[in-house]
Amino acid sequence: MEKYLYLVNSSRIYATPDYAILQVDQAPADTSSKLRWPENIIPLFQPPSAPELNPIERLWQLLKKPLKNQLFSSLQALRERIQEIFDQLTFEQVISVSSYNFILEALFYAALY
Repeated sequence: MEKYLYLVNSSRIYATPDYAILQVDQAPADTSSKLRWPENIIPLFQPPSAPELNPIERLWQLLKKPLKNQLFSSLQALRERIQEIFDQLTFEQVISVSSYNFILEALFYAALY
C-alpha cells in the first residue's frame, strides 16, 4: 500500500502530459499484480540481481572513490566529507555515470505516447 501511495503522489507531481520513468529492480513489491501503476509513470524493470544497471550504484562508486583509505574521527566528520564530495559533483559527472542507452531508449519510447 505504501508503494502505491508513493506512486500516486509521484504521478501528481508529473501531471499529464508529463511522464516519468521509474527504474525498479523487480522486487516482489514492484511486480505485484496488486500494484497499479499510474498512467504517467512508466516502470522500467531492470534484470533481477543486476545492481550494476542501477544508476545510483554507479553514482555511489564515484562518491566512494575519494573516501577510500580514509579514517574519520566521527560520524559527523564522515558526513561533512560526503557533503563536500556531493558539493563538488558537476551535472556532467552525474550524467556520465547515470546515463545508459536502455534508459534513453525507454525515454524515447515514452515520448512516442
